[in-house]
Amino acid sequence: MTPGAREVTASTLSFASHEVKETHRALAVETPLELVVGTIPYAVMMVTPDDLEDFVTGFAMTEGVIERASDTRAITIEQHPKGLRALIDLVPEKLSAHLSRKRAMTGRTSCGVCGIEDLTSLPSQDQTVEKSTRISDAAIKRAIDTLAAHQPLNDSTRAVHAAAWFNGDGSFVLAREDVGRHNALDKTIGALIRSDADPKLGFMLITSRASYEMIEKTARFGASTLVAISAPTSLAVERAEALGITLYAIARADGAMQFTNLANEFSKETRP
Repeated sequence: MTPGAREVTASTLSFASHEVKETHRALAVETPLELVVGTIPYAVMMVTPDDLEDFVTGFAMTEGVIERASDTRAITIEQHPKGLRALIDLVPEKLSAHLSRKRAMTGRTSCGVCGIEDLTSLPSQDQTVEKSTRISDAAIKRAIDTLAAHQPLNDSTRAVHAAAWFNGDGSFVLAREDVGRHNALDKTIGALIRSDADPKLGFMLITSRASYEMIEKTARFGASTLVAISAPTSLAVERAEALGITLYAIARADGAMQFTNLANEFSKETRP
């Protein structure tokens, strides 16, 4: 069993027979992780303690602390009496830039913008993504059909989200899981930038809803297509349209809904 899961003993109650039986259940581990940039605490996030270097890299990138994996000289994960601590050693120029910024954040499992001080501090990507080849319906279906096979932690706990990267033809590249949907995406982005993956050569698939922050993180990575299993929010659609991201959501084995970049998909006029 990975560090991301822990087996506990529980009682199963049958409402029909009123019988109580002892059982064992794997639970997803949720632990606080303090991120320290240089010597200055930056954020406390609730995470699943798997693939933590990927998470720290992806989180730092989507937060704007770094632009690429080489902006970090080292990431050290250490134990703390109340959880874990990640020490992030930046290259000097990035550390100087970071020290000019200010943010204090406590991140709950579902939090994407916790800790900001005012609306002007909302994370916002200001450049549209580069267009890549249109992802076919067949590629999206292939990705959806194979995703479950790459969610071992969710298979055992039924309590975590996943974000996965697929090539343009729908073939699987990598996936990461976490109790937090933003964390899962940050882990996947971190793994990709650590391997110098080209964001123009594939698309992202997430098991959660598509919210504002998920669009912003996808755009900062540079991917032009995001597929979500659940529905999008209105602001997510607006931001995806503005940033040039093709957004598919409510994606199931039998189909998906496309919410942005519709101009080439169908005519808005009704023809006889």
